[in-house]
Amino acid sequence: MIRTVAPRAGLAVCLLWPVCALAQSPPDKLQQIATHARQAGEYLRANQTDLAAREFGAIVALDPNNVDARSNLGVLLYFRGDFAQAAGHLRAALKLQPGLAKTQALLGMCEKRTGDLARAETDLKESLPRVPEEKLKVQTGMELIELYYGAGELQKAADVVGVLRQLRPTDPEILYTAYRIYSTLTDEAMLGVATAAPGSARMHQLMARELNRQGNAEGAIAHYREALKIDPRLPGAHFELAELLSVGSDPDGAQKEYEAALAADPYDEKSACRLGEFALRASDLKAASAHFSRALELQPGDADAAAGLAKTLIAMNQPEKAAPLLERAARLEPFDAPIHYHLAMVYRRLGRAADASRELAEFQKVKDMKEQLRQTYRAMRLQPKLERPDPTVPQ
Repeated sequence: MIRTVAPRAGLAVCLLWPVCALAQSPPDKLQQIATHARQAGEYLRANQTDLAAREFGAIVALDPNNVDARSNLGVLLYFRGDFAQAAGHLRAALKLQPGLAKTQALLGMCEKRTGDLARAETDLKESLPRVPEEKLKVQTGMELIELYYGAGELQKAADVVGVLRQLRPTDPEILYTAYRIYSTLTDEAMLGVATAAPGSARMHQLMARELNRQGNAEGAIAHYREALKIDPRLPGAHFELAELLSVGSDPDGAQKEYEAALAADPYDEKSACRLGEFALRASDLKAASAHFSRALELQPGDADAAAGLAKTLIAMNQPEKAAPLLERAARLEPFDAPIHYHLAMVYRRLGRAADASRELAEFQKVKDMKEQLRQTYRAMRLQPKLERPDPTVPQ
């Protein structure tokens, strides 16, 4: 079960409406309302939230249509844990003034805690795109994810976590939630394939990927070969097998598999890139340039293709042409250490000493981070994403 964390922002800051706002009332009531509102503000500044709630309650008693007081009272009751009463005031405020995103989001949280899950889903889902404050938006999304996850609606949960990851890409709570959702989706998909087609090429491909993730390269290769016996044109299988062979002791086998992958799919820019790397290592600069250029034509956003063509241009003694390609690659893949290293060397050749120093520092930073990640994977007995060694980069 995914658990959300209750908001911890200061109550005075979290109020949905300014304390000083007043509704339309007769003059004598206006004076009383102003007095209660002023007193509520003083209590909030002193962090005496129960007394502030009493003042907002007095305003509601004088003027039940006061949206400000209804909303603020709902906030204070929510943070006090009185979710049923809070929901009543928030719902009343929303009825008086539809479209209040923050009010609707908090109402959804109250409804979730009181077991009114259908209403909670509606209010959280409708308010999420409209909530302006980042912290409340994240909380709204996490509450909605918990609802979807509990109901087994994993794809809906994945859609919401994708929105939150864009908002806060390095937030550990969001990343962990994403991991839980994606892992569960993966497990369900694996079970589905195993049930529907246990002896199929796709099942062997799936088993190969899992074995590789667990560090069993030999077993993974065997299942890839079995999958390709069943379906020699199985999408992705030649490339995935080649990736395993390329970091092992069979580079010739890897090259043949990349060629087979490209023959099966002429638009496979990744295989074109890998063949470019083989050509570059063999000093066949014409073939390397052709492969990398083709890959870039197929996918201008492929960092490997941009970096590969840049390295080819460096070998052709054209660093001024290589620099913009490496800069593009670094923007596309900021955590690729070899790209930063090659860019530093190019800057040095172009006489840009400060830029070279900056890129060397970034190279070392990313390299250290990758080493920490490898240690984490080893502790988990998992195989990290395969990285082909670049002999031109210090290890």
